[in-house]
Amino acid sequence: MISDVASSSQGKTKRGFDRKRLFSGLLAGAFGLLVVGLGGWWFTLALGVIVHLGLLEFFRMAQFKGMRPATKTTLVACQLLLFSTQWANSGGLPALLPHAVLPLSGAAICGWLLLQPVTGSIADIAASIFGLFYLGFLPSHWLRLRNLTDFDVAPVLQRLSLDNSWLSSGLLITLAACLMVVASDIGSYMIGRRFGRHPLSPISPSKTIEGAIGGALCSVLVGALMASLMGWTLAWLSGGLLGALVALFALVGDLTESMMKRDAGVKDSGDALPGHGGILDRIDSYLFTPAVVYYSLVLVMPLITNKHL
Repeated sequence: MISDVASSSQGKTKRGFDRKRLFSGLLAGAFGLLVVGLGGWWFTLALGVIVHLGLLEFFRMAQFKGMRPATKTTLVACQLLLFSTQWANSGGLPALLPHAVLPLSGAAICGWLLLQPVTGSIADIAASIFGLFYLGFLPSHWLRLRNLTDFDVAPVLQRLSLDNSWLSSGLLITLAACLMVVASDIGSYMIGRRFGRHPLSPISPSKTIEGAIGGALCSVLVGALMASLMGWTLAWLSGGLLGALVALFALVGDLTESMMKRDAGVKDSGDALPGHGGILDRIDSYLFTPAVVYYSLVLVMPLITNKHL
């Protein structure tokens, strides 16, 4: 009788947890869809808030390891990087200005650590600079993607004469990138849960090789489908290859955050999202992927179309 009651209680707890996780996940997804659709400064502001909260979680883990990063300076530098990227993309600032923010911010971080009563260590510098790269430079590529306007990114808009200030190439490719990450995450979870037998890495024991392969296949299918809808040349090949790259770097982002949590000795990066943990636990797969998609487009697309984006 006692065991039956305990099992029932655990079942309710698990179901409650699943409902909470599903609800917060749906809210996060709806919020993401809304700000991506709005684009411009709304997208930048939303991304800035997410980056700020993620950085606080990252520095919290670094402090658990005894590091003393330049928290405030890095927080400000990341916001400057995001806002200068958006402003430059909208034509209000020189296009090269965001490129100057990164090295200048790195120098400012080192200068701040030099001025502290207890001089910073290599670990303090490394944590601060990595925070700038991880949650400043990498996420800024979501803004670069969202602001793309060249028809070669989504030729279907030109063919159907659908180009306007809202429905743009940048919107379509940003949604495509997000959908590939979502497909990778869901595919790896569902297939890994059903067929997973071989652990992928000791860093994250719950992940399996079968799950990783399943996630990659789902991302490839979504990438191929989105490329076909956008009218790419050799859509199923080019979109499938991009989907494979997205799945790979989404997994790298996931495992990188797991490695940091394991080193810091924490289960979750925070508790901002019920059922999901912290902000970093939710966005880890979305950090490396925008740069991969962006540079795949600006480096490979011109070779296919003989034009520069």
